[in-house]
Amino acid sequence: MTDEAFASSSDAFRHARPLRYLQHLTIGSFVLESGIVLPSVTIAYETYGTLTAACDNAVLVCHALSGDSHVARHNADDDPGWWEFMVGPGRYLDTQRWFVICANVLAGCRGSTGPNTINPQTGRPYGPDFPDITIGDIVETQRLLLDHLNIQRLAAVVGGSMGGMQAMLWAIRYPQRVAAAVLIATAHRLNAQALAFDIVARNAITSDPDFAGGAYYDRARGPETGLAIARMLGHITYLSRQSMHDKFESDRLRPRPVNTDFEAEFSVGSYLAYQGERFVERFDANTYLRLSRALDRFDLGADQQTLTAAFRAAQCRWLVVAFTSDWLFPIEQSRELVRALLAAGQCVSSCEIPTRAGHDAFLLPQDIDCYGPLLHAVISGGATSVPQQVDALGHGPESVFFYNRLDYERIAALIPASASVLDLGCGAGGLLARLRDRGHHRLVGVELDLRAVTTAVQRGLAVIHADIEAGLTQFTLRSFDVAVLSQTLQTIRNVESVLDEMLRVAETAIVSFPNAAHQRHRERFYESGRAPETTGLTRYRWYNTPDIRLITIPDFEDLCRLKGWCIRRRLCLSTETGKEVMDEPERWSDLAVYVLTV
Repeated sequence: MTDEAFASSSDAFRHARPLRYLQHLTIGSFVLESGIVLPSVTIAYETYGTLTAACDNAVLVCHALSGDSHVARHNADDDPGWWEFMVGPGRYLDTQRWFVICANVLAGCRGSTGPNTINPQTGRPYGPDFPDITIGDIVETQRLLLDHLNIQRLAAVVGGSMGGMQAMLWAIRYPQRVAAAVLIATAHRLNAQALAFDIVARNAITSDPDFAGGAYYDRARGPETGLAIARMLGHITYLSRQSMHDKFESDRLRPRPVNTDFEAEFSVGSYLAYQGERFVERFDANTYLRLSRALDRFDLGADQQTLTAAFRAAQCRWLVVAFTSDWLFPIEQSRELVRALLAAGQCVSSCEIPTRAGHDAFLLPQDIDCYGPLLHAVISGGATSVPQQVDALGHGPESVFFYNRLDYERIAALIPASASVLDLGCGAGGLLARLRDRGHHRLVGVELDLRAVTTAVQRGLAVIHADIEAGLTQFTLRSFDVAVLSQTLQTIRNVESVLDEMLRVAETAIVSFPNAAHQRHRERFYESGRAPETTGLTRYRWYNTPDIRLITIPDFEDLCRLKGWCIRRRLCLSTETGKEVMDEPERWSDLAVYVLTV
């Protein structure tokens, strides 16, 4: 059996060989959150890149339950790491710019103090005497490591799965020490289904006759069967229904030739047997028990109010990355994180990556180009300067593709100085960039196009990747002064719902839309019997336009009267002259801007 047979697995390159570039820090007695004292603690870690003289370019990468410190290779002769495609020269975590640190967690089994290391008080492995730990204990040992390295502030802390939980705690407990936190495929607490899988996995280990109550280190055989079954069960949760179909459905009755005592009648069975037995080679059963319990007990709040309160102390930029087919950490939980971060007034961006890979997506290279640029932008802090004029696609006026949005200028003028603004369908952040340059601080965009989200975040803006037609449940009542919907209304199916939501989350709504009753459109209908073409950067025709509605000024005002919305201001503009149309605006203006309140 070769690794190439299962090359798409997140375990494909992991091994039990010694880590050649491992470093160690040993500290004195360490008090766990439980109050139990460990006589000494050793932290195994690896570093990549060069720390600046000011110690201001450090990025802490936190690994998941089955990970270790070997996040990437150090040179061409080194073994690949578990995040090889993310960390390294020229990669999204560029080690030519950043000093990357990854430490094996407390209770780990790859060099840090844990159940398989020697208890200095007995001279024997801790085994079952090693106490349960918490995610907080792990973070505290990492803090001690950073103190040792003279790093007082992190450019970012980044983590996926259990690593994301560590990143959350870093930002909450040490707000002055974290500039950015990147949470990938994680949650503030496990749901009951995820807990159930971990419980069964632990029972598989402790029920193995060779577990010997956890005191198996001096025996000929440890609980290999139980640990392998635990890994097989865990690996199912890391995949998705779609990825399992892709891997195994076409050859389900042609298993790989695996030498195993586990059932291997089906191809998926041979895959799981291989993964389970490979895992036993490099991992310790007692470590699995301690870390899975630490993960299961992590809980920032059972309700939104408690979770929001937990995040209020943080002072960093946030990026929350979720994967659509992840059912271990489902996308709904990432949305809960985003909702709480927004309610806590945090600067947060998010993205939801469509993928078939499941929870393992963050450990596989297929989707890295979808979220890697976002990660890089959030850690870097975005652009230091933004052109005063930025179009809907993020082009500056120097670009041959630049399209000047007249409504941006007029909408910006309608927004009070320093008002908090939510821009729905924000595109690449053209309006938000103008407002940010004008001095506004509380600015958030919502955009469905992930490419546009990336461009906006690269400009240092906070953008939530979401469909506004699904509702604005991420935002609480009156959480913004102004909500903006610019030239997007004509693409929306449920107009009433979106406008109702805008007026729920903001005191004032500003809406702009193309006036379909403009004289140019009337003439096109009358003279040629043809549907109007849209104007702007892209000339859409009737068969490929994203517009599904023809909105006129009288029709929109009828809706406002029907809903009881108060029209505080109306601007009817001509994009040809750049001026406001005062006479017969229903006929001669092609763009309308309304300011609404309830």
